[in-house]
Amino acid sequence: MENYLKNARRIVIKIGSQLLEKNGSIDTDFIKNLSENIKKLKDKEIVIVSSGAILAGVKKLNLKQKPKSITEKQAVAAVGQAYLMQIYDRIFSENGLVIGQILLTVEGLRERKRYILAQNTLNKLIDMKVIPVVNENDTIAIEEIVFGDNDFLAAHVSILTNADLLVILSTAGGVYTGEPESESSVLIKEIKSIEEALKYAGASTSKFGTGGMRSKLEAAKIAVSHQIPVIIAPKKEDILLDISQGKLTGSFIHPEKQKKLSRKKSWLKLLSAPKGRITVDKGAEKALKDGKSLLPAGIKNVEGIFYKNDVVAILNEEGKIIGKGITNFSYKELKKIKGKKSSEVEKILKRKFTEVIHRDNLVVF
Repeated sequence: MENYLKNARRIVIKIGSQLLEKNGSIDTDFIKNLSENIKKLKDKEIVIVSSGAILAGVKKLNLKQKPKSITEKQAVAAVGQAYLMQIYDRIFSENGLVIGQILLTVEGLRERKRYILAQNTLNKLIDMKVIPVVNENDTIAIEEIVFGDNDFLAAHVSILTNADLLVILSTAGGVYTGEPESESSVLIKEIKSIEEALKYAGASTSKFGTGGMRSKLEAAKIAVSHQIPVIIAPKKEDILLDISQGKLTGSFIHPEKQKKLSRKKSWLKLLSAPKGRITVDKGAEKALKDGKSLLPAGIKNVEGIFYKNDVVAILNEEGKIIGKGITNFSYKELKKIKGKKSSEVEKILKRKFTEVIHRDNLVVF
């Protein structure tokens, strides 16, 4: 565990609204200490995922309470986002650090091209020694397409940037067996089973946030499934320095030991939205689970309207989704060749045969 912390070169750090709040305003002392830590960690590459746009907007507009409707939230976030970045830029500049703002939505990342563009931009900023400050694009996001909480955004950003460590700062300071302030509660310093830890997690009661410990653990589940360790740590002075020196403060969640997914397969599994459904027989189901490509002979049914290079869901005979993949055929073509042998396919379509879904463009659950 100590080695994970010391050896982490690229670190994503998530800062929630509660962490940024101090006496109803932005905690500039905390941001200043964070920037000083980053300045000292010259051999590290830091990416910040920051909430706080609505909090900053409430402060800038002198509102008495957090807005309730989605339209009000978006409008307040538009004001707050500019104000928040101004604060980050001013404080980080004092330490000779340059920041770059990235606004994301899950809707955008569901499209493969935009996912790659976001990935390339983040990596280029890091190469340029710029510190990316990422936030969900609250001004255009709606309730149906938001990440739900920036904990999940941070998990996806850690995958996008191929991070070595995800640090989620929390007012609780870690995962406890009960209420953190209770004397009978014990801090769980190491977590190997998130499912077990979820038994102790609660939802958020934050004035400005939307998450909670359950949200943090669910997001951590995404990161550790991609072999990225996670630490849920407290807001305290020099926290980033302590973690980088291998000091465990909070709860450390071990990465899973399964084979690491490629970024393409990670996108397929977590973010891609299927345009159609392909039902396969038991033989094809076994072949897919054995790492083979999907062939026409194993297809029993085709549903939906989709075209070449679209993502489709793959179902077994019981109707259970067993995977997703990028198809090489349109729905019309597949309906013509489903259940057919490879030699028959070439005659029907009058072109050289290819797999319906190549194993490199396929993820099996």
